[in-house]
Amino acid sequence: MHRRTLGQGTLAAVLAQAIAPGLHAQGTPAGAAWATSWVGSVQGPYPVGNPSAQPNQSFIFPDPAEGARDMTLRLVLRPSLWGRQARLRFSNAFGTRPLTLDGVHVGLQHGGATLVPGTNRPVRFDGQPAVTIPPGGQAWSDPVELPFATEPDSPLLMGRKLAVSLHVVGSSGPMTWHAKALQTSYATAPGAGAHGGEEGEESFPFSTASWFFLDAVDMAAPAGTPVIIGFGDSITDGTASTMNGDDRWPDVLARRLNARLGNRVAVLNAGIGGNQVVGPAEYGPQKPFPGGPSALARMDRDVISLSGVKTVIWLEGTNDFSRNGNASLEAVREGMKAGVARLRAGIPGVKVIGATVTPALGSTSAAHGHAEQDEKRKGLNAFIRDSGLFDAVAEFDRATLDPATGGLKAEMIPDSTTGGPGDKLHPNRAGYLAMGSAIDLGSVMPARR
Repeated sequence: MHRRTLGQGTLAAVLAQAIAPGLHAQGTPAGAAWATSWVGSVQGPYPVGNPSAQPNQSFIFPDPAEGARDMTLRLVLRPSLWGRQARLRFSNAFGTRPLTLDGVHVGLQHGGATLVPGTNRPVRFDGQPAVTIPPGGQAWSDPVELPFATEPDSPLLMGRKLAVSLHVVGSSGPMTWHAKALQTSYATAPGAGAHGGEEGEESFPFSTASWFFLDAVDMAAPAGTPVIIGFGDSITDGTASTMNGDDRWPDVLARRLNARLGNRVAVLNAGIGGNQVVGPAEYGPQKPFPGGPSALARMDRDVISLSGVKTVIWLEGTNDFSRNGNASLEAVREGMKAGVARLRAGIPGVKVIGATVTPALGSTSAAHGHAEQDEKRKGLNAFIRDSGLFDAVAEFDRATLDPATGGLKAEMIPDSTTGGPGDKLHPNRAGYLAMGSAIDLGSVMPARR
């Protein structure tokens, strides 16, 4: 297959062509559409997963089987795109009992658990202040006006963070969560009740490095606004990058695109630490796995169902080839073929970019770093480059490989969050910066029409 890429000089023109029909001359949305601005791909039940830099959670969740009990969580997240209205998706995908939420609010984070005064707004569900989500279900909120985003193109909004507060009525039971947020969020004590309407931090003494129940945020945006998704495992999720630093490779890509295009594109992170393409064969509340459901099992919820998706960058395979996965090269190649076919059937016109798998040779992780894994990795990378399955290739392998050792470059190994020596599997901030900088910007944008 011939891969057509666009020079960076044509990028603004291509994007203008893609979204121009939805704009007035003044640049305000006309016939705006929803575009997903943030995702936190769900797994569960808590505490099964791979969090990073997690504080002691026993004070807020003393009994994982009961989960959150009559308490408020204030979840902090960074939208990739801003709009005058937002809507929120809450998930009980891996719960075993109905989840009731009320007192849901969204506001602009000031610092810690404190909100910028006057920005906090209540969230409704079909006009009601509460919602009950059945086990395995999800619920979108009604649109909510964001008073601080009346000028969504303002550069002063770039990098700002939302605080989504939610009160769990009663006991949630097993909690659907995203373990590795690499972002500090906040919680009241169990039994403290509803405090989402408060702007201050006094009711939120506890912290967490994970997200719970919330798994997507949409923003109202001009029709055709492109949404780009990084889909994969811990090396997309950001293990060993900087806690609260927003320097995973999708973050780097987002900032590069924002520098050229402003608030006209979204880049999402749909990684889950430990995720595999084809494993595990089964996943559920009674049979969980730290890496979450397989990429194929979660693709509909975490990619296809989202709003405005135009491009998917798929980086995965190293966990399949680990001693935890033990998958064959053929199984992963066939899994990728099936996944790409599903993406193209579910999102007509989507661009699917294959990312070459980064090296792990010599890793200190017991499950990784062995020669057989590296041989399979090289075989998968050859398939990604040469099969013609993908519309383009992101060369993460070449950006991070030390040819002298066959492993990661030395400067990419020390852990940026813990300050430890690193595991020779997960790139640090320097590695993610190199990966995000290696992506051809033209290749990720939608094709001309």
